[in-house]
Amino acid sequence: METILAMVFKLIQSAEKRWKRIKGFDLIGEVIEGIVFKDGVRATNQPDRDAA
Repeated sequence: METILAMVFKLIQSAEKRWKRIKGFDLIGEVIEGIVFKDGVRATNQPDRDAA
C-alpha cells in the first residue's frame, strides 16, 4: 500500500508542474453567489447603452 501511495504522490507532483494556476481564485465565491464580472471587473447594475 505504501508503494502505491508513493507512486501516486510522485505522479501528482510531476503533473503539478504543468498545471496552470487559477487567476482570481479569491473571486470564485462571488461568482458562485451570482455576481457578474466583465473582463475581470465586477459589473455594475447600469444598463447597457446601445447606440440607436
